[in-house]
Amino acid sequence: MPEMTTSPATMPEAAPHGSGNGTPLVLPDDHHNRVLVSNVHPPDWANPAPSGRYNLVVLGAGTAGLVTAAGAAGLGAKVALVERHLLGGDCLNVGCVPSKCLIRSSRVYGDLRDAADLGMRLEGRVVADFPAVMERLRRLRSKISHHDSAARFRDLGVDVFLGQARFTGPETVEVGGRTLRFKKAVIATGARAVNPPIEGIAQAGYLTNETVFSLTELPRRLAVIGGGPIGCELAQAFRRLGSEVVLFHNKGHILDREDADAAEIVQKAFLREGIRLVLNCRTKKVTRTREGKAILFGCGGHEETVVVDEILAGAGRQPNVEGLGLEAAGVGYDPREGVKVDDRLRTTNPRIYAAGDICMAWKFTHAADAAARIVIQNALFFGRKTLSALTMPWATYTDPEIAHVGMYERDAREKGIEIDTYLQRFDDVDRAIADGEEEGFVKIHVRKGTDQILGATIVARHAGEMISEVTTAIVGKVGLGTLASVIHPYPTQAEAIKKTADAYNRTRLTPGVKRLFTRFLAWTR
Repeated sequence: MPEMTTSPATMPEAAPHGSGNGTPLVLPDDHHNRVLVSNVHPPDWANPAPSGRYNLVVLGAGTAGLVTAAGAAGLGAKVALVERHLLGGDCLNVGCVPSKCLIRSSRVYGDLRDAADLGMRLEGRVVADFPAVMERLRRLRSKISHHDSAARFRDLGVDVFLGQARFTGPETVEVGGRTLRFKKAVIATGARAVNPPIEGIAQAGYLTNETVFSLTELPRRLAVIGGGPIGCELAQAFRRLGSEVVLFHNKGHILDREDADAAEIVQKAFLREGIRLVLNCRTKKVTRTREGKAILFGCGGHEETVVVDEILAGAGRQPNVEGLGLEAAGVGYDPREGVKVDDRLRTTNPRIYAAGDICMAWKFTHAADAAARIVIQNALFFGRKTLSALTMPWATYTDPEIAHVGMYERDAREKGIEIDTYLQRFDDVDRAIADGEEEGFVKIHVRKGTDQILGATIVARHAGEMISEVTTAIVGKVGLGTLASVIHPYPTQAEAIKKTADAYNRTRLTPGVKRLFTRFLAWTR
């Protein structure tokens, strides 16, 4: 492993400052974060005077809220958008954008680790400069932030209000002492990290995705609680940047909701890279000591303690339903599951819709975007679009990545659907061999006896870039056999999809068909 510079971690905090709309302070308070805040919660922002009755009032300016507001305004609707914290929501500020910046930097280690196998001799000392990695993250986040800025949405014709929104009735919202009247409304207030129910952890202090990107110094020893996508992505990134990482997960293997074969490949990669996995165990207690934060955990009847400098909680999300006055609006909700919606994303108040993490099991940026488009059609045009009709892909950005769309094998079993599965490993794909990325596969499930694609999983370094071809086939009702006729550039790793389709086509050549074909060839000589 390359040499890494390390130093004790700092615990970031975020606090409001100023007056008026309570501009948040994003730490560290450097130039990049000040640019970010100037875009997504400007200190000098003056809320507009409410403009009559709005066609649509949107609560929350994360992905679902922004797409809804921009789309509706672009169609000529009178729209108000309310955000209490930072426009852009989790994705821009504490989710997709910063995490992928961090992962990109950490992937350099993966390349350096394999340099000798690729014929490259590294001379001298290789150092991961963690402060520089985080400065790059903040710089790129601030550069992107203008896309979600309050000024941009104002220029799109949206009335942007900064402050806490609260329903005061079935057709009214209050923000900053002003009342907004609406024909329709959309709740898109998102979700936040769950507070871990572990004794002593709050007193000891811990990080979540909402605070970890404010770090300026690398934790020498890091515990990650949760072996889902967030926990796994950040565990690998911090390990590659030089932290000693222990990952706690209460199941038998990490990424347990994914295809088991796919999760096994990532798990083996973690072990090779020196991540300590504590599986099938329960974290019981955290205590501050002179040496660090001591985590007591139990596995069966055995107990053990590990001491770390920082703890990152990456297990679970909780919907932001508090303080919205949902009762006054007649909107049903559950504190753990979020706002209750039907398949058209209508709440129990037919004038009010919801979209994104506040109401959906799919907690992805692209899912929130797709849901917002459903809301626009259904709320403004009496549409009948449904959430269940969506074909939703997703990816976990470990190295290698896992990308999936449609059914898993277990889903088919539960629904009583018989399937055939076609598998192509990358150790038989020329480009993967040339890249030194032979570990992984394309696995496609079809309805038994047909080429109707029901689901697929891809494990590859850039699986997230490859899954869309299969998603397009499912949405367009294109069978696996047809994918065999799609010409893929050679050599590419995506050729594995074509090879999978070729495997299906070979099954159509039954012994009987082969005998007839042989006789035909003999007759035509």
